[in-house]
Amino acid sequence: MANTEEEFSLKEVLVHFKSCLLDDDKDVLLEHYLNGWKGLVRFMNSLGSIFSFVSKDAVSKIQIMENYLKGESGERYRSLQSMIEYELSGNLVDLTQRSGHPDSGCRTLLRLHRALRWLQLFLEKLRTSSEDSKTSTLCSEAYNDSLANYHPWIIRKTASVAFLALPVRNKFFEVMNVGTPEEVVDMLGEALPYVSKVYDFTEEQYSQHNLLNLP
Repeated sequence: MANTEEEFSLKEVLVHFKSCLLDDDKDVLLEHYLNGWKGLVRFMNSLGSIFSFVSKDAVSKIQIMENYLKGESGERYRSLQSMIEYELSGNLVDLTQRSGHPDSGCRTLLRLHRALRWLQLFLEKLRTSSEDSKTSTLCSEAYNDSLANYHPWIIRKTASVAFLALPVRNKFFEVMNVGTPEEVVDMLGEALPYVSKVYDFTEEQYSQHNLLNLP
């Protein structure tokens, strides 16, 4: 896998999530999805260990998905729809309990999908907040509305404590390597609609195939 410790740039996340969408937003290309996620991992890691409870898991999930893409059935994992169709038709997904296929592509991507919702909500709150907004509060609100629903109590507790160490809003904007706070806000405004489209399409596909609660 490419080095996830390289310097983060919000621009690359925009480019990859924009490239994700295929045929007028009728499918999602998984290679670009994973590359967008690598950028998000760099973003989380650039803030130290605060988000490690998510970023470490994301790195392992990205690796699993990249192995599928490089594998003998790699063409079947080119897009979201082709992966779902391939794995469901081949009974390669554990639908009720983890047994024969604990790391299926569908399950693995679902975990990234859930985490993407949290980052999407958090970045949107950062974009629309005032300069003196408490980033720990914004992050906690986003987490409680998304990922917290899937985490056990001990991880939720760890997260709430970690968020207290988050830097101020303008420090976040420096990490994004775009320019002035105004330029960051503009680029977030350009990038987040693409992230939202990718998220919404993925949610719709998983919902249609009753895959939103894979064990």
